Amino acid sequence: MTKSKKDTSVFIYDVIIIGAGPSGLTAAIYASRARLKTLLLEGLSVSSQALVTDKIENYPGFPEGINGFEMIGKFKKQAKLFGTEFVAEDVNTIHPSKWQDTNIWQVDVKDKTYHSISVIIASGAQFRALGVEGEKRLLGRGVSYCAVCDGAFFKDKNVVVVGGGDTAAEEALFLTRFAKKITLIHRRDRLRATRILQERIFSNKKTDIVWNSVVNEILGETKVQGVRVTDLKAKKETDISCDGVFIFVGLVPNTSFVKDIIKLDKDGYVIADSKMKTSRDGIFACGDCRQTILRQVVTACGDGAFAAFSAQQYVDELKGTAYK
Repeated sequence: MTKSKKDTSVFIYDVIIIGAGPSGLTAAIYASRARLKTLLLEGLSVSSQALVTDKIENYPGFPEGINGFEMIGKFKKQAKLFGTEFVAEDVNTIHPSKWQDTNIWQVDVKDKTYHSISVIIASGAQFRALGVEGEKRLLGRGVSYCAVCDGAFFKDKNVVVVGGGDTAAEEALFLTRFAKKITLIHRRDRLRATRILQERIFSNKKTDIVWNSVVNEILGETKVQGVRVTDLKAKKETDISCDGVFIFVGLVPNTSFVKDIIKLDKDGYVIADSKMKTSRDGIFACGDCRQTILRQVVTACGDGAFAAFSAQQYVDELKGTAYK
């Protein structure tokens, strides 16, 4: 569909999806299958967390678990089979625009602009930094946010894992394949992780837990040599020797490019209703970038399906082809 003979350079998609994680790829499958002209913009600077998850064992249909990279590959192949177009670009900005008498959206990447009737934000989230001394300086020199990426570098070494949720537990368990000892440091007196993961942590002889404590400095000049930990109850500092620090203390949504376009909560997550509709007509959101109480692959996929269906209804209404 082109704008007119006067301006044939503007190609209008029915939906542009931003993000190639489970929610974005599910949205692409549903949108393309509904025969919407669909473009998916894969981020270059930020990858889906699923891609670097060694084993996803709570997604239905895979009783023995599935590697995250393999799962994303299957999702992507399925979306392509239904006709989704893929472009590897980071989105810089989104602006309201006009096509003839129709309100559309302009999506700007580095050297190109795309136009679409609707947009689905599925940009995910990235791991939160601790913000302590030594963290930035030693990134890649013993500090990591991805055990699957870097675990093999720590064979027979001592490592620290910071965090107490599912991701921290899963990554700590993955590191037991390589490291000699894993010390899990958590700010509370119990883990937040799923019970089955807690059981595995507690029963693994390589793991030790430091409760009610926070890391306030990562030690070392050219490589990690340890962490300085404060016991929140005893108000006492202790140094723990280690060769690596893996940090899993929550997420930061990748939503800075829409902060002036749609409503976000105080933490930067997109506010969307049960139909994945945001505060602006024609923009929908799904997955980890959305304000929600649970961030799992299975919930992200459900979000993606809802977002695509809502986008389809929106596009059909504007085109005058809605089923009534």
